[in-house]
Amino acid sequence: MSRTATPPPARAARTERSTPPSGERSGWTSCPGCGWLLYRKRLDRNLQVCPECDHHLRMDARARIDLLADTGSFAEQDFTALSPDPLSFTDLRAYPGRLDDASRRSQESEAVVVGTARIGGHDVVLAVMEFGFLGGSMGIEVGRRVCGAAELALERGLPLLTVCASGGARMQEGVFSLFQMARTSQAFARLREAGQLSVCLLTDPTYGGVSASFATLGSVVVAERGAHVGFAGPRVVQETIRAELPAGFQTAEFLLEHGLVDRVESRAEVRPLLIRLLALHSSASSDADRSGLFGGAARPGPRRSDDGPDAAAPVHEDPWVVVQEARCAERPTTLDYLHSAFDDFVELHGDRAFADDPAVVGGLASIEGRTVVVIGHQKGRTVRERVTRNFGMPHPEGYRKAQRLMDHAEAFSLPVVTLVDTPGAHPGPEAEERGQAHAIAGIIMRSSRLRVPVVAVVTGEGGSGGALALCTSDRLLVMENAFLSVISPEGCAAILWRTATEAPTAARAMRLGAAHLLETGIATSVVREPAGGAQADPVAAADRLREALVRELDDLAGSDPDTLLAARSRRLSGIGGAEAHAGTGPQPAPRTQD
Repeated sequence: MSRTATPPPARAARTERSTPPSGERSGWTSCPGCGWLLYRKRLDRNLQVCPECDHHLRMDARARIDLLADTGSFAEQDFTALSPDPLSFTDLRAYPGRLDDASRRSQESEAVVVGTARIGGHDVVLAVMEFGFLGGSMGIEVGRRVCGAAELALERGLPLLTVCASGGARMQEGVFSLFQMARTSQAFARLREAGQLSVCLLTDPTYGGVSASFATLGSVVVAERGAHVGFAGPRVVQETIRAELPAGFQTAEFLLEHGLVDRVESRAEVRPLLIRLLALHSSASSDADRSGLFGGAARPGPRRSDDGPDAAAPVHEDPWVVVQEARCAERPTTLDYLHSAFDDFVELHGDRAFADDPAVVGGLASIEGRTVVVIGHQKGRTVRERVTRNFGMPHPEGYRKAQRLMDHAEAFSLPVVTLVDTPGAHPGPEAEERGQAHAIAGIIMRSSRLRVPVVAVVTGEGGSGGALALCTSDRLLVMENAFLSVISPEGCAAILWRTATEAPTAARAMRLGAAHLLETGIATSVVREPAGGAQADPVAAADRLREALVRELDDLAGSDPDTLLAARSRRLSGIGGAEAHAGTGPQPAPRTQD
């Protein structure tokens, strides 16, 4: 029987210990983080998290299993006992003696415990590391058991959850230990190729050969708050290169800021998050089975306005009015739509290489029982938030994050929904240094050949290639008061009219707005907005967007990927052809530069 999403108190765990002060009773302990004297029973009730400073004390493998798995659901996988000593290694004592001592102290046969369990009613394979066994170091036997867990997940078609806590490779096994990095990485590669979900939970500490192999190769990587994670430990870094390390170096929060993990969660939040992730991916599998993904044909998207079958064309005839409406600071943002037009949303962060760009948000969402990957620009609402999010202008890492999420969508046969609202890609020198053009080109190419349905919605401003990066799609919807443009009206006016004051004239010359996009076949549908625009009634605007998305996703459900790609190619190839010029008369041309 599964538990509720809120985790119950874990059983008393063998945790990290500090030296008790003189006269301290056995019922008390001091926090390793702040030194505060804590009553053990209170600490147990608080999941081994200090209530004074929020320091997350280390937990043993069995306590982790109790914390995460549904009560009584864990069934341990038996591994034939091996005691590898390939080097007949001896330092101050013989290696076999160290293994025996580690087993006696930790009450485990090795540094990882493997088995099956249920989390929120979802069947999973668990591989939980035991730091108390030689610092969770990875040798031949740990590699064998982690690979065994991955093979079990493949065999049974189950998600794999690994809980990592390790100081790195096991020195006593020499190069044999080193090659467990390759062995376990290959096992996770097979999971990825098979489209099997793997979630890695990084706890304190996770270093060396474990962090540089399977621990960071999960489909989703979550770090527990305050955990220290890295390749070389801070002491090694300081002693090797004599560098001054920044505050918070190698903490979970440091990793999140640098785009290296999807999320950072407190201990109490981990289980509820896992349940949501498992439910979203379980729904994705059910959708694929139910729709026969990919076993149908993509139907061409009709050109229509989404306010009933006899709806009129978009209201605003003046493109400059559309531009002003699209830029209105009160319009709903991507996050607003994610929380109102969708049923659930789990944000995933980072490009796994450099940073987490707040100008792009994305993750897993559900809508009408269907799981999708949603990616969108985020301008922000307040002045402070807009500055933090760079006014919705992504850096290269934002586009690389978006491309990573598209890869996730394809791996799990999930449709992609993009929400576009940006003045354009960030034009600064740091963006150029990090490859802005390469990042935009890469995501356009990737989305053009993505083997899952892609539905894009321009919700506001669609500026240049920075917007197009999220517009390469099977269906392109445009909100009534939104636009796409090759350049901003002000930029166009400054170049061709030699003055930005001619921006209204430039907007009209470029025919900005939903009407032109629909007439020319660039947009496949226009989503009508409430009277006064989306900002006047955000709830109604979200409802209309939701209806439009559900319809488009239903149309594309069951699409054969080859047929889908062929239709997408025809659509892109046709833009700018004869259809684009049908029904248009001569238009005044802007003056060219002298």
